[in-house]
Amino acid sequence: MINFCEKIRAKHKTLCSVPDGKLVFGLYKNTHEINAEEWNSVIGGQHFFLQLNYLSLVEKLHSPAIYFRYIIVYKNKVPVFVTYFQINDFTADVFGDLLDSQFASVQSKRKRLFAHYLDHQKTNVVMRLLTCGNNFISGENGMAFKDLTAAEAFDVLEKVVDVIGREEKLRGKISATLIKDFYSTTLTKHKGLDEEKFTSFSVEPNMIVDIPEGIKSLNEYIALFSKKYRNRAKGIFKAAATIVRKELSEQEVEQYDKEIYQLYEQVYEHAKFKLVKLGARYFTETKKTFSQQFSVHGFFLNNKLIAFDSGFLPGNNTVEAHFIGFDYKLNKDFELYQNILYSYIDCALQNNCKHINLGRTASEIKSTVGAKAQDLTCYVRPQNTVSKMALSPLVSFLQPTEWVPRNPFKED
Repeated sequence: MINFCEKIRAKHKTLCSVPDGKLVFGLYKNTHEINAEEWNSVIGGQHFFLQLNYLSLVEKLHSPAIYFRYIIVYKNKVPVFVTYFQINDFTADVFGDLLDSQFASVQSKRKRLFAHYLDHQKTNVVMRLLTCGNNFISGENGMAFKDLTAAEAFDVLEKVVDVIGREEKLRGKISATLIKDFYSTTLTKHKGLDEEKFTSFSVEPNMIVDIPEGIKSLNEYIALFSKKYRNRAKGIFKAAATIVRKELSEQEVEQYDKEIYQLYEQVYEHAKFKLVKLGARYFTETKKTFSQQFSVHGFFLNNKLIAFDSGFLPGNNTVEAHFIGFDYKLNKDFELYQNILYSYIDCALQNNCKHINLGRTASEIKSTVGAKAQDLTCYVRPQNTVSKMALSPLVSFLQPTEWVPRNPFKED
């Protein structure tokens, strides 16, 4: 059993008074307060999205719309665990169609009253969501640990969540806690969070493409497809024959900053539920910070940018697909979305990467280019009546929809 000291110990000098075996933690409101050497000693070089320069960038671009908290846990004065939180306020109108569809056929008087309450709170904050992890990316990027077992790490995480809820400026204001994302393989090997405190639920899987050994080009990759899917791919490329795709330099991302963001907003506005929105100049600032590790490809029609894709090359033999954008009016005629998927595969091949994480959503379409599902689980804990009611449609939305996996490759 993990035992914390009773009070938050943010100053390192207090570590000396901690009994051996007991854990103590520092709580920080921004990355500038964090001892980088201590943080890095836990994450090592294995967690790109836990690097302080990345977290600092996200914080800079999204404060004060989002609040941030970071924690380092020490055992015998040595850092053994790190995690961070994003805190979002949601107004009633954000839930939009999700709530409307849930309440359309509601017979419960309690739910009808809640729907009426939301209708009169359109622009007021109705839920403050504490998220352990990153709302802008998917996968296991929310915590890292060393010199602890996985079971101990999950125990620490539970207690850390309680710590954040008791923090002075957040006390009594957190409506619900969301902890994301864990791969099913992790939870099969190790006990997850206490399900008496948290409710687990599946979310849309990450879709992963594995490049077969020896494949060096997109043409070689497509050649592995069955005739049906080769012809499909050829049709997709033919539709975009007049489109020019190019990797954008740092200066070009700056040059097309407004156009890129407007195309991103088109995709964002089509989302059924808008959990978070990227800050302005996100793509330009990210490219400046990670010049070699962040790629942006533009798709041009008659010298006009009509689509883009972005992705990270974190150095682990993987391309992490990130945000995209395209002109919805042109999408069907030029197969923009499908060409973006192949763009990621080409990017991986050009950079000698063996895996592409295409992220969540559109699972069936992604499977047509060779992606396979990697299941993810989240945990949630509502902390008041409003959040219990509001989380129901949100969780329903996040859970996987039925889809048919496709296999584009030739059968052996």
